[in-house]
Amino acid sequence: MSTTFSDPRAPYQRTRLARTNTELWAWLFMRISGVVLVLLIFGHLFVNLMVGEGIKAIDFAFVGGKWSSLFWRIWDLLMLWLAMIHGANGVRTIINDYAEKFLTKTILKGLLLVGFVLTVVLGSMVIFTFDPCPANSPAELLPSICTAK
Repeated sequence: MSTTFSDPRAPYQRTRLARTNTELWAWLFMRISGVVLVLLIFGHLFVNLMVGEGIKAIDFAFVGGKWSSLFWRIWDLLMLWLAMIHGANGVRTIINDYAEKFLTKTILKGLLLVGFVLTVVLGSMVIFTFDPCPANSPAELLPSICTAK
């Protein structure tokens, strides 16, 4: 029985595997999205809790008035999308680290994808279809930001 070893003094030859650098991009995304999320979340908290009357003022009319501006809808949409992608990528990493069987990984990642898609689609629909002043509603049920029609 003979064993051959490569020459220890030979320069290291890196072999290129036929794969993409997905994990590097996922790692980089986590760092960048984490910083952006901190800015988005603290901006969100500052506007909701510090500006105006604070937490006492947060009600349906406050959200309706805030979402009457496209800026705040995009702000909240960006916060939703970044938080969901960031969180799903983190859970995907945990699944890769701890699930050992291929079938288990596939099922868990499938469930993660379904939960991600449902949350992002429904959250996006709420942000862009929200109407605090629906037509033909009784005036006494409408919030204070709605004008009488």
